[in-house]
Amino acid sequence: MTTYEDFQKLDIRIAEIETVGPHPNADRLYVLGIKVGEVKKTIVAGIKAHYSEEELKGKKIVIIDNLEPAVIRGVESNGMLLAASNDSMLSLISPDRPIADGAKVK
Repeated sequence: MTTYEDFQKLDIRIAEIETVGPHPNADRLYVLGIKVGEVKKTIVAGIKAHYSEEELKGKKIVIIDNLEPAVIRGVESNGMLLAASNDSMLSLISPDRPIADGAKVK
């Protein structure tokens, strides 16, 4: 079980995907340039089999903004996007109404 105090440590935010490119060292990964309010970040995401670059550009997503950076196949990732999946499908978590990037998810 996770305590409420542990959950409160997560900084969950809305981000906008500005750029999408293939990962230089992995066929199944994208390198995403995102904007979280005024801050620009790079995240690496294993969603290439489910989304085209065109589908992702401009899309609002939900991210964990205060995750410790991780180097994934040579590229530093500074956050993690949230998605739901089953055996055959993956769906990004995104707001259902227009809202500014940087908005805190509560």
